[in-house]
Amino acid sequence: QGVFVPGLGTFAVVHEQINGTEKMYVVRRPVFQLDMDMSCLRELVFPAVMMPGDIQIMSLDYWWLSQANSLPPDMVRGCVEETILLYSFQLRDRQCPAFAFGNIGILSCQDNVLCMQFHCSCIAGLESRDTWVALLLT
Repeated sequence: QGVFVPGLGTFAVVHEQINGTEKMYVVRRPVFQLDMDMSCLRELVFPAVMMPGDIQIMSLDYWWLSQANSLPPDMVRGCVEETILLYSFQLRDRQCPAFAFGNIGILSCQDNVLCMQFHCSCIAGLESRDTWVALLLT
């Protein structure tokens, strides 16, 4: 399952099969596919991430977020949209700040490369059996 954040991109969990020397591993790991206005990304490089076609992508649920923080859904939507707009303006102006997602990871730009770095705890929470394989892949 994945979540699409308009103006930013899609977060999803993929199952990946890895053939080891002694056994085959199937791990769950997080991925992020950037979907930003290309004018904000001039001269920036970002890794291409392919989402498997069988992943169900849902839009960000502003109502659920509003329940989690006791703010009206319209206010939550406005905050998310304004935050993404501010981040895109900062990228366009080459300020390259880090964009932190609590308990998930950090979207950062270093040496003109924009990439999502997932927290180890996020990866471990998705894959409890073969955590080290998932960490290495991510």
